Order: sequence, then structure tokens, then C-alpha cells
Amino acid sequence: MTSVPLTKFGAELLKEELHQLKTKERRIVIDAIAEARSHGDLSENAEYDAAKERQAFVEGRIAELEGKLSAAQIIDPTQLDAEGRVVFASTVDLEDLESGAKVTYQIVGLDEADLKLSKVSVTSPIARALIGKSAGDVVEVQAPSGPREYEILEVRYI
Repeated sequence: MTSVPLTKFGAELLKEELHQLKTKERRIVIDAIAEARSHGDLSENAEYDAAKERQAFVEGRIAELEGKLSAAQIIDPTQLDAEGRVVFASTVDLEDLESGAKVTYQIVGLDEADLKLSKVSVTSPIARALIGKSAGDVVEVQAPSGPREYEILEVRYI
């Protein structure tokens, strides 16, 4: 398995989810299965079927998270020394050259991406266009609405 890049914050979120699944969700599912079994005939027991499906989901997610965390390459942005270049985990201030709108994005791993929190996946078109560039550079991004140009105002490692 190849390494999975994660920010320090993203790794903590995955660890918290894993802990929640192992300590709480597993117990809830086991109790639901026991309760459904107590109702008798399992061949026509919708509660039992639902509980078993939930158990399969929880166990699958636990395996997925354990795999990602074991293959994780955890990057602390405060420890980066990229000489002002845009790299994984950096935070970038941009200005849309057409509209003048200013936006800020942090480049994160696929599991951490959340546009509402201004976190874009390293595999997204904007991140791919920014990687390796520095403040003052202009990049063209192929957006769904067509090409857009951004000027990099500042690159931070926070």
C-alpha cells in the first residue's frame, strides 16, 4: 500500500473516529444484534438484518481507518520548510484575477478535504495547479465553469 498523506490535524480526526467506532459503535451494534436475536426467528427478522448490516459497515470502516492510519505519512505544516513554495499542508491566500475575490485554501489529504472549511484535496485541480508555485505567481485552474486565473498572495505553513 502506498503512503497516505495526512496533516497532523487530519490524522487526529481519523484517530478520534476510529476510537468512537471501536469503543461506542461496536457496543451499540452488538447490543442491537442481541436484542434482535431475543425476538426469535432470524429468517424474517428485519431488526436483525439491519443490525448485521450496520455491523458490517462499522467493521469495514474500522478496517479502512486502520489501514489509512498505518500507511499515513503525517505532515505537520508548522514543521515545513518549503522556502515559500506551495506544498502539501500549506495554506495559500489567492486572488481571483477576474473577480478580485480573495480566498484561502489549505491543501490536505483526500479524507480531510472539506470546501466549507477551505480545505482542498491535494488531488483537486486547484491544488495541482498550485503545488510548487510561490507568492506572486499566477496559476490557471481548469474549473467546471472554465479556466480561472489566480494570483498567489501568500503561502503559509500554519
